Amino acid sequence: MFDIEQIRSYLPHRYPMLLVDRILEIEPGKRAVGLKNVTINEEFFNGHFPGQAMMPGVLILEAMAQVGGVLMLSLPSYQTRVPVIGGIENARFRKPVVPGDTLITEVEVLFFRRSFGKVKMIGRVNEEIVATCEMTFGLIERNSFSKKE
Repeated sequence: MFDIEQIRSYLPHRYPMLLVDRILEIEPGKRAVGLKNVTINEEFFNGHFPGQAMMPGVLILEAMAQVGGVLMLSLPSYQTRVPVIGGIENARFRKPVVPGDTLITEVEVLFFRRSFGKVKMIGRVNEEIVATCEMTFGLIERNSFSKKE
């Protein structure tokens, strides 16, 4: 299990984009289970939607992707990398995620070679599936995408 400070040591994300609060289970390079407590204090609820707050689907996918990022960065040889999304397939949203929910994400590696791979992700609230997808990712060197002057 990883607490928030351990997660912050792996991921470069910070407020308001850090969307995983705890890693509940991890088998480096194979699978992980992560948790996001969704509260009304999230910045995105100011505009999505007034009077009917729900977490945007793209942020549900991002929260799920961050669990996958911790999973891949838990491998010692990749700890200096940054996980980036390369593609999303078969994304499905089955129920809204709302303030007060706890989003539990399961990530399983389908394949991984060098610094690219694909994972299967399932998000649940109260054991009901709220979102699923397969995501292709890359692990790039930190700062390799920064602007050259």
